[in-house]
Amino acid sequence: QVQLMESGGGSVQPGGSLRLSCTVFGVTYRWYCVGWFRQAPGKEREAVATINTGGGSSRTDYTDSLKGRFTLSKDKAENTFTLQMNSAKPEDTAMYYCAADLTGYPGACPLIPRAYDYWGQGTQVTVSS
Repeated sequence: QVQLMESGGGSVQPGGSLRLSCTVFGVTYRWYCVGWFRQAPGKEREAVATINTGGGSSRTDYTDSLKGRFTLSKDKAENTFTLQMNSAKPEDTAMYYCAADLTGYPGACPLIPRAYDYWGQGTQVTVSS
């Protein structure tokens, strides 16, 4: 059974940094996508970043407007994926979710929530002074 668990959310001041982790359980594939998404109250869920575990390169892709402030990486414990947020802004306040898609894309992972079948419960991030 595939399960995902997020951790690391909390409060941060504008300009600060926060690190979120996603641990994936129950996946036996060596080639799948993991994505981080976020949803603010009253808004649609949007992609932050995705990573492709296949091909040996751990290709990452980002929503254009968030490039440069977010970094997604795969930890040495290969079922853990870390999202680093820097230069936090109040508009980054949202529930952050990680998700997995086991399709096995050869290149970029999809940056659309509906492509992902497995989701974690989410972790709240609040950016406020």
